[in-house]
Amino acid sequence: MFKMISTLIRSRSYDAAEAFTDENALSILRQQLRDAGEGLMQTKRAVAVVIAYQAREKKTAERLSGQLSDLEERALDAIRQGRDDLASEAASAIADAEAELASTEKALSHYRNEIIKLREQVSLSEQRLRSLQRGKQIADAAQRTQKLRGTMPSGVHASLREAETTLERLQSRQDHAEEVEVALVELNSTSSTSSTVARLAAAGCGAPLKADAARILDRLRARAE
Repeated sequence: MFKMISTLIRSRSYDAAEAFTDENALSILRQQLRDAGEGLMQTKRAVAVVIAYQAREKKTAERLSGQLSDLEERALDAIRQGRDDLASEAASAIADAEAELASTEKALSHYRNEIIKLREQVSLSEQRLRSLQRGKQIADAAQRTQKLRGTMPSGVHASLREAETTLERLQSRQDHAEEVEVALVELNSTSSTSSTVARLAAAGCGAPLKADAARILDRLRARAE
């Protein structure tokens, strides 16, 4: 039982940590990029230090090479003059200078290799950092868009639908009113024409609209006989 409770606690802690990370992922990404940028600057400074060491060793090598050339010339002069003591001293100094020059050249070779490696790492890190920064910009834009969408009240869409329905009803009533008005105009026009024809017929203009009562009575008497 205790093991199950312990597992449950660890599970909930993990879920909470995951939820916290997801909720603050963009803020965490920004800080990680800042940390990466600072680390990249430190690496560049380290490369600059190594380059400075290389320059110093190069100057040392040039100085030693000059000393060796000078010592060799002087040793040759001592040998020509029969000064074996001076020639022997010069040979010892030349040996020391050659050993120091060999050590310096070895250091130079090491620095050259390290600088090449460090520059490659810096270049690759810069590319990755730029890629991550572009990704962060996209994530920033997406988050701002989501926030804008989230600012719209939940009832807006429902209100819009209701307004659309109201407008449809209003337009339908207006259309119906226009149809009624057209019908009334037509009816009034027809009534006016009919009254005019009736007045003309009553005045004896044209055929009568309805049978005369006297004529109907004559017709009925004829049928009765």
